[in-house]
Amino acid sequence: MLNTYEEAIEWIHGLLPHGVKPGLKRVEWMLSRLGHPERKLRSIHVGGTNGKGSTVTFLRSMMQEGGYRIGTFTSPYVEEFNERIAVNGESISNEDFLRAANRVKPLADELSESKFGSPTEFEAITVIAMLFFAETAYPDFVIFEVGLGGRLDSTNVIYPMLSVITNVGYDHTEILGDSLTSIAKEKAGIIKAGTGVVSGCEQPEVIDQIRKVCAEKKAKLYLPGNGFSFAHESSNTEGETFSYQSVFAKREQLSIRLKGAHQVKNAAIALMAVDYLNKYFALVLEENDIREGLKKAFWPGRFEAISSKPCVIVDGAHNPEGIRTLIETVRVTFPGNRVKILFAAATNKNTKEMLRLLNTLSSEIALTSFSFEKAQTAEYLRHEADFTPVISTDDWNKAFDHLLQGADEQTVILVTGSLYFISEVRKERRCVSRK
Repeated sequence: MLNTYEEAIEWIHGLLPHGVKPGLKRVEWMLSRLGHPERKLRSIHVGGTNGKGSTVTFLRSMMQEGGYRIGTFTSPYVEEFNERIAVNGESISNEDFLRAANRVKPLADELSESKFGSPTEFEAITVIAMLFFAETAYPDFVIFEVGLGGRLDSTNVIYPMLSVITNVGYDHTEILGDSLTSIAKEKAGIIKAGTGVVSGCEQPEVIDQIRKVCAEKKAKLYLPGNGFSFAHESSNTEGETFSYQSVFAKREQLSIRLKGAHQVKNAAIALMAVDYLNKYFALVLEENDIREGLKKAFWPGRFEAISSKPCVIVDGAHNPEGIRTLIETVRVTFPGNRVKILFAAATNKNTKEMLRLLNTLSSEIALTSFSFEKAQTAEYLRHEADFTPVISTDDWNKAFDHLLQGADEQTVILVTGSLYFISEVRKERRCVSRK
């Protein structure tokens, strides 16, 4: 038996060596033994390569503004482990986590002695979340974010009201395949028979794959330009303004705080999801709920300023697609500013391409590492780079201090490469002062 929250977290992290084992058998077995708590939930499933967390946040914020209790299951965490399981943005309590973990651990132990083998960390957390939502929190809706891929992701045991696929890009290619078509096939694995599907995908080969699955499953598909559309109108220090239209509604002068044109697209995807739920599942949201919900939506670690003198931006861009989007946002938001970059990444990432792209934004790049078993070393990154970094050290604080030297009010320090990395930086360097 686990006696404290700390023991529960230690047990969860102890499952990490079991790695990534795609498949649903272990989760299905544990949920069956628990009486299938996932079947008691009204759920929404959100997958995609990038933008999942922001889309979940926009959805949750609008629905919460309308008075609903919204559960969310997301990954990874930015501030604390508990935040992966939350209701209305409030993390699961230590006591509730411990209680659910004590229900799941005996099943995990039994599984480890069976032909299925031990569950992974993510599988155990998935079951803990479903048990908590179904038997303790009782939210009106739960939004589940896919961990990796879709078809064989442990969250794919749910039968949602709606499936959302934000986009498809190259990430986790060693598991999902090295072509957009193969990756799209895995992402489309969350589509269920007869359900609605909202997607922001635009590549022809990806759309073809998603259309094919939707036709097989008789699932209604909504895409940009085919079901809904949006137009980015302006950017300012407060965020973005845009207009939106779907087969169900039309809205002008919408505002969001999250920065970047890509966040407008994520917001539009969330709006289409809300329109669908309103039409087919009696989700009641007033116009003001939608507008205020969008304005209030905030997701840490997404182009987030943690200091102003100098300006320090943290952004969890963890693959080439994310880096491209980040570069575009920096150029729009800080035209003419001097940019310094602190970069660290996890293993199994296309760091060579990420570094090549970052070098188009700035020549002042520091390479470093962080406290995570899958963190790449600074030495490895230095060999991946086709430029000479201003400093290369596994001590990210040392690298950060090096970038601070000579930084003035026209300097932007950009911290990126891994959400786990920026989590460390946020905790230690928020409101940093120029030296």
